[in-house]
Amino acid sequence: MIPSNYFIHHVYFWLKEPQNAQAHQELYKGLQALSKVPEIKSFHIGVPAATNRSVIERGYHFSWLAIFENITNEEIYQTHPIHLYFIETCSHLWEKVVVFDSVKPE
Repeated sequence: MIPSNYFIHHVYFWLKEPQNAQAHQELYKGLQALSKVPEIKSFHIGVPAATNRSVIERGYHFSWLAIFENITNEEIYQTHPIHLYFIETCSHLWEKVVVFDSVKPE
């Protein structure tokens, strides 16, 4: 179980060329490298599940979930050289990115 005081950073990526297997592999490798940022407590790289209900968004191509102990560590991650390198080398692959950050309700 994730401690309730952790900071959750969930990113969804829509590829420019969704049928391009090389683009999929390149983004996947980039996300794997991104997981090496030391402030990340846990991470998950995903693709849409084979579920089909009206409330499920399946239009994205990859999801990136990073879990941090606190917002300070997430802010360090945002400017970490590994994260900046990921953006520099992979941003040409996606046409859209949506980020959902969440914390414990007060």
